[in-house]
Amino acid sequence: MKIAVYDTDLTDAQWTLVEPLLPPPQHLGRPRTDLRRILNALLYVPKAGCQWRLLPKEFPAWQTVYQVFRKWARDHVWEGLNARLRAVVRARAGKRSRPTAAILDSQSVKSDPYGGAVGYDAGKKIKGRKRHLLVDTLGLLLGVHVIPASTPERGGAQALLARVLPWLTWLRLLWVDGGYTGAAFAAWVRGLRPKLAVTVVKRSDHASGFTVLPRRWVVERTFGWLMRHRRLVRDYETSAASAEAFVLLAMIRVQIRRLA
Repeated sequence: MKIAVYDTDLTDAQWTLVEPLLPPPQHLGRPRTDLRRILNALLYVPKAGCQWRLLPKEFPAWQTVYQVFRKWARDHVWEGLNARLRAVVRARAGKRSRPTAAILDSQSVKSDPYGGAVGYDAGKKIKGRKRHLLVDTLGLLLGVHVIPASTPERGGAQALLARVLPWLTWLRLLWVDGGYTGAAFAAWVRGLRPKLAVTVVKRSDHASGFTVLPRRWVVERTFGWLMRHRRLVRDYETSAASAEAFVLLAMIRVQIRRLA
């Protein structure tokens, strides 16, 4: 049994769950650094919000940890791990492993001055980036796309759906907010997936203050889960790919903690 140094460290039960889902070691080259220690470091960074170079000395060298983070992002390991954990979480909740309904929404966050391409969201009055999320009815992540905050809602949504819908062939219902209202968006979705129905959940014109909207609260809760990770409170990443990888990593941590 390994003694946890930080709250983000994997317990023995969590490591037993995750280890079979990770890429196998290569047969050539130097022996791989203890993968459990690397994953502990990768789970620590989004929660603590620290820079790579400021990783505590209990973890492997930051260069090694960062190299694994980037390689697994390029190889879609984070996406695959998130999907496999999501299927297990859904099964334990009595749901089908493949969801038939999803909710789409976006969140604008301020960016770091030294980050990558950003824009200004006039509606939210935020200069930074916009995270488009597609989640199932449990709030678990189906897809993420990070773009400059100035990008129109429909443009970001179309970029995300064009990326993930070819793999989510079982979806039949998509809930969206008022920002995606319009025949053009619904027609575009039908052109991509004829069997996928789009339902707009709009806020009442007479409502005042905070209002819980049907289905919309699910994705808002997911944004809340993400914002409990300090690295995601602002967008510090130079590339959108790294920003998306951190969203996936945060959701992987949420699911691991739920399962074991």
